[in-house]
Amino acid sequence: MEKLLEILALIKPGVDFTKSDSIVDDGILSSMDIARLVGEISDEFDVDIEVTDLVPENFNSVDSMMKMIERLEDED
Repeated sequence: MEKLLEILALIKPGVDFTKSDSIVDDGILSSMDIARLVGEISDEFDVDIEVTDLVPENFNSVDSMMKMIERLEDED
């Protein structure tokens, strides 16, 4: 989770992502931020994020992002 938080801090400095469970719904991350985040997650965790994974439920909290990453790692 620490690496994911580092990635989020690079994309959107000054936001405490650990306390939010509606990152996408509240507009904390823009669509461009999410596109960058997807690329960073893919590179760092060596996973392929498909279009079907690009739903707010997978990106609204750090926990939901980690669950998605873990699921994608397990699928490999």
